[in-house]
Amino acid sequence: MTSYISHTTVDCRNAYELSEWWKPVLGYTDIPDDPNEPGHEECMITDPDTGHTVLFIETPDAKTVKNRIHFDLRPRKGSRDEELDRLLGHGATQVADLRGTWGPGTGWVVLADPEGNEFCILRSETEMAEANQQ
Repeated sequence: MTSYISHTTVDCRNAYELSEWWKPVLGYTDIPDDPNEPGHEECMITDPDTGHTVLFIETPDAKTVKNRIHFDLRPRKGSRDEELDRLLGHGATQVADLRGTWGPGTGWVVLADPEGNEFCILRSETEMAEANQQ
């Protein structure tokens, strides 16, 4: 017997605001028959293609240390650096730049969302394939 991941949960101070911030980052939407609204203490968003869901739940605790679990994001289109520019423009904060650490074109960038939750931007699948052909 095994288990599967039902959804990914993010503890936060403002579930609605953080779910709204993440929707354009991931291309996710509200659950069709359960839209998120200001004041909701639990807000879930879903990937319309895969059905994966992320649940934002309000907690009284502020983030004080590095995440133990985080998202590693890979751009659906374009490059890692184009996605980095898009997310910085969307309000993400750069925490660490590990691009090129293991040679040209390698690595990732660590970012944080408005509540300080860290996540990484990896190279796109196209960039990975091009690197493997060299």
